[in-house]
Amino acid sequence: MIRHLRSLGQYIILMGKTFSRPERLRMFLKKYVKEMASLGVDSIGIVLLISFFIGAVICIQMKLNIQSPWMPKFVTGYTTREIMLLEFSSSIMCLILAGKVGSNIASELGTMRVTQQIDALEIMGVNSASYLILPKILGMVTIMPFLVIFSAAMGIIGAYATAYVGHVLSADDLTIGLQHDFNPWFVWMSIIKSIFFAFIISSVSSFHGYRVEGGSVEVGKASTNAVVSSSVLILFSDVFLTQLLS
Repeated sequence: MIRHLRSLGQYIILMGKTFSRPERLRMFLKKYVKEMASLGVDSIGIVLLISFFIGAVICIQMKLNIQSPWMPKFVTGYTTREIMLLEFSSSIMCLILAGKVGSNIASELGTMRVTQQIDALEIMGVNSASYLILPKILGMVTIMPFLVIFSAAMGIIGAYATAYVGHVLSADDLTIGLQHDFNPWFVWMSIIKSIFFAFIISSVSSFHGYRVEGGSVEVGKASTNAVVSSSVLILFSDVFLTQLLS
């Protein structure tokens, strides 16, 4: 318990150092754009691929296990849309990205700490926390809502592919279900949740990588701890955010 409280205090102190005014705005903007590309844009492929097949699978499962003669045919499209918007595209996709992006951030900063690059920045009088971590956090928070929108759209495309190719249900019934009782707030709720999750992934992973002590073995442990901690915090915060925003 004391160890966790000490880690929480160190995390808060590190975030205090991180969220300070950048010393050179032009260099900060350059790193900010670079981090958006490396953390977000490079993840679009895996996001689209997973979302496509998950949307297709959800559509098939809903049709086979929920549809009955007593239930309207559009229910399959309706439930597919709600699952993609409310949970998968925001929460589950962020859990997947925690493994990809979180380990990347932790290993990068951990390697810089082990090779004394961070120490060199501090010797030169540079706020290493703000210089290295702030662009990652802002870049991830900026790009994550777009990944959520792409994920939901690709999941719906996967459902349509199932309707056309697999002949699970007609495209007209799927369209009626996707449009039935649509609540625009669910889109905003997914985006708001994803912003919080993006902050958790980037800040927690940066914390574990930034405070690495030792050699290359510790870098691997930091990457593992970053993924585990981010995933647990995403699951906990998902419960509170869902209750708060619903």
